Formats: sequence, C-alpha cells, structure tokens
Amino acid sequence: MADTWLLLDSGPGDPATNMALDECLLHAAPRLGQPVLRFYGWTQPAATFGYFQHFASVETMTPLRPLIRRPTGGGLVAHDADWTYSLTIPQSHPWYSLRAEASYRQLHEWLNAAFTRLRLPTELAPRCAKELPGQCFAGPEKSDLVLGGRKVAGAAQRRTKAGLLIQGSIQPIPLGITQNDWQEAVCDEACRRFQAVIRAMENDSALTQCANNLAVGKYSQTSYNHKR
Repeated sequence: MADTWLLLDSGPGDPATNMALDECLLHAAPRLGQPVLRFYGWTQPAATFGYFQHFASVETMTPLRPLIRRPTGGGLVAHDADWTYSLTIPQSHPWYSLRAEASYRQLHEWLNAAFTRLRLPTELAPRCAKELPGQCFAGPEKSDLVLGGRKVAGAAQRRTKAGLLIQGSIQPIPLGITQNDWQEAVCDEACRRFQAVIRAMENDSALTQCANNLAVGKYSQTSYNHKR
C-alpha cells in the first residue's frame, strides 16, 4: 500500500528558526498525519548540541556561534557547509513503533542505499568508535554511515506522544555529488524502500507562526540554551 510523505525543502534558515521549525513539525505530526521529510541549510555558521548536554561542556568544543540546544538528543554538531535534514513521523505510522536502535538503523540503511545510487561506497558502522565524547562527528556510533573509514552521516532522535523527530547531518560533503543529487537519491530510495508517494508540502500558516514564536521565545534565548 502506498505511503504518502510530505516533502519540505525549506532552504537556508537562521539557526534558531531551523530548530524551531523541526520542533513545530513534531508538535504538528498528529494534525499532518503523514511523515514529513525536510531538507534545509544555514544562513550562517552555527553549532547545535543535544538536548541533554551541558552548555558549559559543549561551549569549549567549538568556536562556532550561535550555539543552540536541539530538541533531539545526541552530541555537538557543527553546521557550516553540511547538508541537514529532518524526518518527522506521526504516532500512527509503523516507523514510530520501532525501538530507538532499530529506528536509527533503518534511517541509515535508507541513506546508505541513497549513496549507493550515487556510486559512493558508504557503509553502516558495526560498532561505536567515537574518539571524543560529546561530539557527534568525532568518530561513528553504531549504525552511523562511514565513507573511507570516516563518519559522514549521523542523527539524533526524540520521541513524544505526538510522534518521532529525527534530525540528521551529512558532513564532510562527499566529493563528486551535489546536494540536489543527494536529495533526489534520498527521495527515490524512500519511494523504493517504503513505497512512499512524495508530494510537496503546501504552505502552512500555523506551522510558520509556531516556528516564528519558538525561534524568538525559545531557541534564541540564553535561558533555554544554558538551561543545563
């Protein structure tokens, strides 16, 4: 049976709004009722860090500012020239029922197949080989994607009663492919692997208002970013 997914290519955004929009997509998952695949970029260099990390620890790990707490877990991620995406799954979708480890593996098996389409020999890391604790791209976790022994794809998850939010980053950018090539391959593999029918997401004023409010009232605020 076909599975309709919504595609949101929101382009470059400011760091606070990027995080706010992903959280709003999670809140809106029951209303939208379908997975939302979002591709986005950054209007300025920034770094994000996991919801449960301590600001005092991560602020010494990177000179990039702003430094913003994500709605998902995981470690510190630099955003300068990376390719960033999110996937929001409503509670009613079969993916939501997967345990965290299985969900993570399914995600990266999908992305691995997309890279295979582009003739890039990525593979899933069989075990954790992290070199620096707290930094997402300082070595792979189990089921991260590696290319030539180096991590190129990592992600973080958050599950609520509304749905599942996955935020991911591709870095360093593999040579020989464009961002458009990669996004098309990801969508093609979603259609093949999950029988997804992907259609562009229409403008959603409630979602936009939510993102604007959270960007100003939460993700731009020192009180939130320094809360731990």
